[in-house]
Amino acid sequence: MELTLPLTRMTTSDKLRALETIWDDLSRSSDNVPSPSWHADVLQARQKRLQNGSSHFTEWTEAKRTIRNRVK
Repeated sequence: MELTLPLTRMTTSDKLRALETIWDDLSRSSDNVPSPSWHADVLQARQKRLQNGSSHFTEWTEAKRTIRNRVK
């Protein structure tokens, strides 16, 4: 299936909404989305940063708001 989007006519907000829609769909069937082997290394590094206090979690709604404000 070929998919064509009018990327040059889409705003950044439009593109982010499209990405979010695709990601939401993919996450509903995450068993069909393979993870690259390097993901395990990244997750372990992040877990270490959480454990030693050099990193913290941000609620997803707040993270999306921050990202949207940066790209406006």
